[in-house]
Amino acid sequence: MAHGQGEAGEAIGVAFLAASAGLDEERRAVYGDLVPSSLNAAARRTLEALMKSGYEFQSEFARSYVEKGLEKGRQEGLLEGKAQAVLAVLEARGLEVPGEVRERVLASTDLAELDRWIRRAAAVSDAWELLAMTGS
Repeated sequence: MAHGQGEAGEAIGVAFLAASAGLDEERRAVYGDLVPSSLNAAARRTLEALMKSGYEFQSEFARSYVEKGLEKGRQEGLLEGKAQAVLAVLEARGLEVPGEVRERVLASTDLAELDRWIRRAAAVSDAWELLAMTGS
């Protein structure tokens, strides 16, 4: 970033695009604001054009970082979707979902556990039973 105003500005911008694919949304937003503001005008225009165009990286190195970021995003989306499904089943059945149960379900990072909870949510008589059945 210290060299963004020099000749390396464009290379820095392209490197940022590759690296940002592996960042969570919040960090990507922060750096997405910070990096362009540290680049020279030509590099900033190039970076903005690449960001808008959906540029696909040519190097295997950059593509691997993009793929890692996409995979991480898919995994997080899958976890969130399954957690929401657990809660939706409980709520659709008219069961009260205490905050502690909701937090535990939303915090789970285990797909197999969430799959079990989705099935169990259809049978439990109380939301707390969901956690008791797993030893949590």
